[in-house]
Amino acid sequence: MHDVVRKVDEMTPAWKELEARAPVKLSAIRSQRHYKAMTEFMNELLDEIGDRESHPLAGLIDVVTMFVRDYEEREVEIPQASPAAVLRFLMDQRGLRQVDFADVFGSQSNVSEVLNGKREINARQARALGQRLVISPAVFI
Repeated sequence: MHDVVRKVDEMTPAWKELEARAPVKLSAIRSQRHYKAMTEFMNELLDEIGDRESHPLAGLIDVVTMFVRDYEEREVEIPQASPAAVLRFLMDQRGLRQVDFADVFGSQSNVSEVLNGKREINARQARALGQRLVISPAVFI
């Protein structure tokens, strides 16, 4: 038990430093304003990290994404659907075709595989889709 307390005490300065450097309060989201700031931070992290799971900030994007997801589950009416179903719905709604996303996924056949559930959407692709469709990339993760 004493080891755990000592470890927590040792982490305190690092946490204070992280809080001071983060562009947004790293805590549960309680307001629309905080949500907007957190999603902007999430997008910046996705730009930096992409789909590199070994990136030193990969754990931070996981934490930030959980804050965003938690807030959206509580406050935002997002129907439960797979990322592929969301993409298909948005494509239908906006009159877009698979060829319109070939640059995001590398080819039109990759878009088809995503829409058919044979391929997952990675973080870089989610970010690109979020930017193009002007929605939170979290719906694709």
